[in-house]
Amino acid sequence: MRTGVRAAIASVAALAVLGPIGWFWYDSLVPGTYDMAAMGYADFGGGPAVDHRHTGGLSVADLRGPSGPADVRVTLTARRDGSRYTLNGSSPGPEIRAEQGQLIEVTLVNESVPDGVTLHWHGLDVPNGEDGVAGLTQDAVATGGTHVYRFVASDAGTYWYHSHQVSHEQVRGGLFGALVISGAGDPVVAVHTYDGRRTINGKPGITPLDAAPGSTVRARVINTDAGPIRVWVSGPAYRVVAVDGRDLHDPAPVTGKAVLVTAGGRVDLEFPAPGRVEVGGNAAIGSGETSAEPRELLDLLAYGKSTPLTFDPARATRVFDYRIGRRIGFLDGVPGLWWTVNGKLFPDVPMFMVRTGDVVRMTVSNSSGEVHPMHLHGHHAVVLSRNGQPSTGSPWWIDSLDVADGDSYEIAFVADNPGIWADHCHNLEHVPEGLVAHLAYEGVSTPYRVGGDAANVPE
Repeated sequence: MRTGVRAAIASVAALAVLGPIGWFWYDSLVPGTYDMAAMGYADFGGGPAVDHRHTGGLSVADLRGPSGPADVRVTLTARRDGSRYTLNGSSPGPEIRAEQGQLIEVTLVNESVPDGVTLHWHGLDVPNGEDGVAGLTQDAVATGGTHVYRFVASDAGTYWYHSHQVSHEQVRGGLFGALVISGAGDPVVAVHTYDGRRTINGKPGITPLDAAPGSTVRARVINTDAGPIRVWVSGPAYRVVAVDGRDLHDPAPVTGKAVLVTAGGRVDLEFPAPGRVEVGGNAAIGSGETSAEPRELLDLLAYGKSTPLTFDPARATRVFDYRIGRRIGFLDGVPGLWWTVNGKLFPDVPMFMVRTGDVVRMTVSNSSGEVHPMHLHGHHAVVLSRNGQPSTGSPWWIDSLDVADGDSYEIAFVADNPGIWADHCHNLEHVPEGLVAHLAYEGVSTPYRVGGDAANVPE
């Protein structure tokens, strides 16, 4: 065979192999600036098609908190010193406390965070324009800039706030704080790992708790880390009285079991003093003797007593799947092993489309090989089942759900908070690796863009 023919055959063979790879590489590229609400494809959940073009209609910039005199005013100044971030000079930042129904006003000042900063009110169902997601509900606040958030403390409970701009770096580095509604005097237990050392409210080891013997303590535990933690009380029996800011119905005393708190999640534990809340990693708050970590976990699917819901999930108008997987491919031109949503790589992910008033059922399943703490902004959902086993205990309302590898949860909620809402993994390292989708309402658009002059990075 002549040399020229061999070369031609080799070129054709190379093209046959490299051509598809080149196409997949090209197809994965993400623009330098883009409308997050225009990425991916519309999923109508089996319901009627709705406007998914996000043009005209209602803008997220108009979905803001009320005007008028604020009941609680706070200024938070964000700073960066090396890899550590602070708010008003400390990490965690100041606790924000308010009574239910009060109007909160927070002024964010960026003194020295070069990548820009926002504040997201994790678990509190604020208006969409106050949600604090860079490139989706606002522009990141540049160095020297300010931004004012206003929202009503509509639901009593335990929440927290954190940056939603380059958050896998900023939250890990300390840019967060606690937000408690109608919990005056209750101790906050904000768990965070700094440089490999687990802390409570920024302090390692045992933190004392000022509680008279026999008095009832309600400890508000917040997991600000990237993975789940196991929490229990040494000493007396305890009750899990709330999850993610929602009270449980008739919870029974717990002994010899720990409760799992997913990344971003919260639990309120009630017990008589003395006793101490253990969060692992040699960190605790309270008094008395420590106990070994219980081997058994409390199953919230069967904990407490059932009580009727305020809506009927059996009459869902939209039914969605959120299937988490992993596969080899290109993400923005970079080859690797990436997370998938419904078998597709970002940005080719679903936009779950709803109308106000829709009853939504969603199955969240995980076959990716790792645990994922899934967080839906702007809404609380009730857990209906796990791996086909129906809930028999108290209604278990969540905004952050620990979905272990091999598990499948069915959840339900009412679409009652118009906007465009992130629905993502709260292991924040996973968001830039593609594990993010959105819940979007008919006719809502956003003027904000990922990238662009504001350098928005909505993690």
